[in-house]
Amino acid sequence: MRYVILVSHGQFASGLYNALSMLAGKDRNDVIFQGLEDGMSTDKFGEEFNTAIENVTSKDEIILFGDIIGGSPLTTAVNILASKEMLSKAFVLGGMNLPVVLTAILMKDSMGIEELKKMLFETAEESIKEFKVVDTDKEDDI
Repeated sequence: MRYVILVSHGQFASGLYNALSMLAGKDRNDVIFQGLEDGMSTDKFGEEFNTAIENVTSKDEIILFGDIIGGSPLTTAVNILASKEMLSKAFVLGGMNLPVVLTAILMKDSMGIEELKKMLFETAEESIKEFKVVDTDKEDDI
């Protein structure tokens, strides 16, 4: 199986999972999330992350999203995956948003990992844009 795993500071990962559930279906067993809550030690986070991934095996592939490159949740998750010899089948991304993770969930089983990586980076590039408001209240001169 190919899993999407979300890790973050605070409740960002759980909130993102909640939004994803509205768009990609509830109770997905292929999406796992874990947050480093305020006041939680990285050791406790690691214990909870280990519990969250207990059904993931070394035969599975992982797309791991973290909120920040170099942040404690992502580095702890990577260290745990490495200790379980699962990192060789993992693709790790720092910086996550709804369009990119949604694309990963919807497309992960329909293409190879290299093609998926390319699509995710393209989605990331397209997902942040300025929203320009057009003034529709102007009356046309007649």
